[in-house]
Amino acid sequence: MSAFFSWLAQLPALAQVPVIIVAFGVVVAAILFFVEIAPRPGRIYTVIRLAVCVLAPLLILVAGNSYTWAIIAAGALGLGFFYIDYRSRKGAGYLFQLVGFLAPAVILLAIGLVIPTIQTTVQAFMSARGDRFVGLDNFAWIFTQPENVRIVLNTIVWVLIVPTISTIAGLAYAVFIDKSRGEKYFKILVFMPMAISLVGASIIWRFVYTARPADQEQIGLLNQLVVMFGGQPVDFLSVSPFNTLFLIVILIWVQTGFAMVVLSAAIKGVPTEQMEAAELDGTNAWEQFVNVTIPGIRSALVVVLTTISIVSLKVFDIVRTTTAGSNETSVVANEMYTQFKNFEQGRSAAFALVLFLLVLPIVVYNARQIKKQREIR
Repeated sequence: MSAFFSWLAQLPALAQVPVIIVAFGVVVAAILFFVEIAPRPGRIYTVIRLAVCVLAPLLILVAGNSYTWAIIAAGALGLGFFYIDYRSRKGAGYLFQLVGFLAPAVILLAIGLVIPTIQTTVQAFMSARGDRFVGLDNFAWIFTQPENVRIVLNTIVWVLIVPTISTIAGLAYAVFIDKSRGEKYFKILVFMPMAISLVGASIIWRFVYTARPADQEQIGLLNQLVVMFGGQPVDFLSVSPFNTLFLIVILIWVQTGFAMVVLSAAIKGVPTEQMEAAELDGTNAWEQFVNVTIPGIRSALVVVLTTISIVSLKVFDIVRTTTAGSNETSVVANEMYTQFKNFEQGRSAAFALVLFLLVLPIVVYNARQIKKQREIR
């Protein structure tokens, strides 16, 4: 594979395009063969399977110049096609198709999630170099050092404030903007921050919070307003603990648009018959909202709250871009990176495990709510 990419890199740019298209077509054809053609019953398909068992290892031998991989491929294909041929004689190929569709996802999950999770968990109980078992020392260090306790508390503050305010603001926008004359334009304006990366949003708000000496012209929007009203410039990002709240505003600004879009779609899905029935019963607008709209969009509210909660727990970009965790603004994800950069792999893994344990209850709760909704349906 590396030889192929090396050869491809030597070609002119325009010549690389058709080669990539042909390679993509070959991959698609192989997938279609294994999913659609290979499991079919009949003598001709048995011959095709036998031919593939012979030709595929030869192709691997020629392309990779490796007898080991050719032998492995021959054995795997032989066993696989033998079972497929056995199943196809009964007119059944569903098992192979099921494995074929699920195998890539399972392999990617194992490589990208399961194995790293196990490795990180083991590393959390090891020393910085990973060569000595230290038990719970890394966790004791996290929860006994005042600065680390502050980091955990900051993370909890993020996850308490951001989902609550973002969801309330998004719900308010969805209710009041819904069916207004400029609805789509208002929604575009509110949703637009979602199109900006968290790093970009952090840079924008860092300029908003920027402070210069009183005798210089202010380039930060907030300090310009403060000076206009006769005040002195304030370094918003260094005043603890309010600087954490100023950083939280950035994520609220970004996530409100997400909450508004999801909840607006949910509100439109509330049956009009229920609203009309409530109106005939003499309820006012607030009672209709509390007793009809909120129960009707409960599943959407749960999804929005849990999603934003997970984003808040994992927040890293905003803190790293604006303050780099200084002035008591660091959170668990940022400290995990800081410890890793300082070659403290054990402590970094311990922070990662703490973050995982904080996220896990929210994920479990979300899964339980989705299961309940399916049971109701």
